[in-house]
Amino acid sequence: MEQNIPFGLRFSLLNRAFKRKMDETLAEKELTGVQFHVLGTLVRMERAGEAEISQTDLEQKTRLSHATMADLIKRLEKKGFLLSEQRLSDRRFKIIRATEKTYALGQEIARAEEETMRWLCSGIEKEEIDALIRTTDRMLQNAYSEDGKGCD
Repeated sequence: MEQNIPFGLRFSLLNRAFKRKMDETLAEKELTGVQFHVLGTLVRMERAGEAEISQTDLEQKTRLSHATMADLIKRLEKKGFLLSEQRLSDRRFKIIRATEKTYALGQEIARAEEETMRWLCSGIEKEEIDALIRTTDRMLQNAYSEDGKGCD
């Protein structure tokens, strides 16, 4: 592959490759990589003890738009992976919960993500992968921080 790829395009290409591999892995479950990511996020939030998880909470955690998340929730609910119900005190507020079907996928979710990461990182030393994770964590902090400092 070409070495002189613009920096932004590198992330875009990696993202597409990750999504494509996850989609292949998940095709038999009739899930896309994005749907899988939303379910994984929901399960992690529930396991962390968050009592009421709203559509907005999921949008913020996954960085997906309101319209995209609304469509995903409808599709995942039809497939039996989650439940959404309106809060009685505020009908605009939807509470989202994972179903047993989703929890049964929990280990498969983690395993598929790990396998995809191993595939992407084949031939790369553990120290390099650890450095990549630290670097991208910092980049994400910069990208979503309010101070606007960016990379120095």
